[in-house]
Amino acid sequence: MDLKQIAKDTAKTLQSYLTYQALRTVLAQLGETNPPLAHWLQNFSAGKIQDGEVYIEELFLEKSDLALRIMTVREHIAAEVTEFLPEMVITGIKQANMEQRRQHLERITQLNLSDSSPKTPKTDNI
Repeated sequence: MDLKQIAKDTAKTLQSYLTYQALRTVLAQLGETNPPLAHWLQNFSAGKIQDGEVYIEELFLEKSDLALRIMTVREHIAAEVTEFLPEMVITGIKQANMEQRRQHLERITQLNLSDSSPKTPKTDNI
């Protein structure tokens, strides 16, 4: 298990997700202040946000002011959430694991109980 590579991959995924959240924020702002530009950005962004850095590079080629705006919002979001994110992730995983284990235990317990239910004896009517 290469923990360093896992950390790098996780950081890249989180970075792309924060780019997506920044895009959503900018789209909401533009929806109120400049609907035609919001529509353009929505159309431009469709299907391109999987890799946040590639998306930003492509947006820079089309409208650098929007790329800069999304980068600024992304940086702000990152600064706000990364402080408490590690604890939230660890707590969330522990709680989810506990819930999965509980559900699994309930399933296997119910399965075992239904398999071992007492059988009623047959009675002969003579």
